[in-house]
Amino acid sequence: MIVTTTPSVEGRAIQQYKGIVFGEVVSGVNILRDMGAGLRNIFGGRSSGYEEELQRAREEAIDEMCRRAEELGANAVVAVDVDYEVLGADNGMLMVSVSGTAVLLG
Repeated sequence: MIVTTTPSVEGRAIQQYKGIVFGEVVSGVNILRDMGAGLRNIFGGRSSGYEEELQRAREEAIDEMCRRAEELGANAVVAVDVDYEVLGADNGMLMVSVSGTAVLLG
């Protein structure tokens, strides 16, 4: 499955548009990562726990989007957009959503 943020794939013609596809993941971050991130806010530095969780959630959302594209008979997803949201102020829930256009390339 080709996945790209561009509206086309160089050297390949779009033969058919299959529709818009989405992938969503809502992920909780545990209290230990929250405490570590809080300390890093005070002392500086990167929060590897949050970064790992963000990467995992993004990959899962892209995989889900690709699965839905395959169900439509697509072999690529173009114009992919990735969005991140924090759900609630203090509950540590992160939502990653991806969307794109499922297409059949020639």
